[in-house]
Amino acid sequence: MWTPELDMESPRMIFERWADLRKVGPLVGGTYVKYKLAAMLIAGASLFGVNAWAHHSFAATYFEDKRVTIEGELVQFLYRNPHSFVHVEVKDANGEMVRWAVEWGAGGQLGRQGVTRETLKPGDHVIIVGNPGRNPEDHRLRMVNVTRPSDGWKWGGSFD
Repeated sequence: MWTPELDMESPRMIFERWADLRKVGPLVGGTYVKYKLAAMLIAGASLFGVNAWAHHSFAATYFEDKRVTIEGELVQFLYRNPHSFVHVEVKDANGEMVRWAVEWGAGGQLGRQGVTRETLKPGDHVIIVGNPGRNPEDHRLRMVNVTRPSDGWKWGGSFD
């Protein structure tokens, strides 16, 4: 036999069922979990998108279609992330010493290619070929290859 109680739940019954579900938590596959998962995926994707967008282009800093060779004494080797740097003292056309900053790959990338923080030391005589910076007064290069004539050690790689 039909009665109104069987067809419609009272507000009190609805509240009690909702309170019971809150004690247990949302069920896997429930609407709450789906929205929470979607929000986490969107947040994660935005973080990765911001990181990729924030990284600069080498073409904005260096002439990738040109090459310059420098030769001199290594002053400093900064083995780090996101880019390692080699600083070299080089004699310019007037015979004056000029310090060049040579940008290299990240420490992790170099490590996978056999380069460690002990590979180059201050005082090493090096010959470096690289892409010149867009502002010549900065004396910057992006490393293409490096040679240490004293023992014939060479590196020539790519991280692209």
